[in-house]
Amino acid sequence: MAIIVEKFDSGGATVGPDSPSVDLLFAVLGTESDLDVRALVEATIPALFRGMVFQNYRIDHKGGGVWDVSVRYGREEPLAGEAPPGGGDPVTPETPLGPSYTFETSGGTQHITQSLQTVAKHAKPGKVAPDLKGAIGFNNDSVEGTDVTVPVFRFSEAYSIPVGLVTHGYKLTVFSLTGKVNNAPFKGFAAGEVLFLGASGSRRGLEKWEITYQFAASPNAVGLQVGDIAGINKKGWEYLWVRYGDVEDQKVLVKQPESAYVERVYEPGNFALLGIGG
Repeated sequence: MAIIVEKFDSGGATVGPDSPSVDLLFAVLGTESDLDVRALVEATIPALFRGMVFQNYRIDHKGGGVWDVSVRYGREEPLAGEAPPGGGDPVTPETPLGPSYTFETSGGTQHITQSLQTVAKHAKPGKVAPDLKGAIGFNNDSVEGTDVTVPVFRFSEAYSIPVGLVTHGYKLTVFSLTGKVNNAPFKGFAAGEVLFLGASGSRRGLEKWEITYQFAASPNAVGLQVGDIAGINKKGWEYLWVRYGDVEDQKVLVKQPESAYVERVYEPGNFALLGIGG
């Protein structure tokens, strides 16, 4: 069975405002069929790399079932005022030149049972309000908590991608990454802070797919404290919950935090497979 591997010297770049590009280098092993090579390459290479769009690829047969593959990525469209490849009218400044971005910081809602700080306690004359260690809504049996708005940064990126690169395999990759968090730094966020919400695509004629990728970011936290429990670290999309126990305070049986748990509820994923840069 044929396999494809990326070479150690892959990723050579041409840097410049006029024609930025990068070449990924691969080797295909185990076949003498150029059709098999092309099918394997087109099912494997990313549609986008470091924000640049696939341009073309070249295969060279080295013999013995070995093929060299060079894949070129570059700017999708010519700069404003520049004639497109093959001639034609110059591109005007109004022409879209690449990915588009949107964001919002409206936040999300989370149910919490612990406050950040108890600002004040009040009791009737002659009594002292018991210390609940930040528990919210204690009703003699349980801690009810409350809903609060938490910081969530939602953003989307839209790309125009050549039809040949949006293969069934790529669609399955996007599907498999939906509902996962980044396992490495991504778009300026630390590992664990970005949740991939999925992508939507529409085909534009016979040449391009328009694909929009949706994300949400929540900050990692270090050194949290719950009641008397300190030193809690939590990644952005991990879930923190508290177990309460009965404690007598001011001759009243109340609930106070006894232990805190950080739970992983989303699987990590390699967002580099989306091919839209990191």
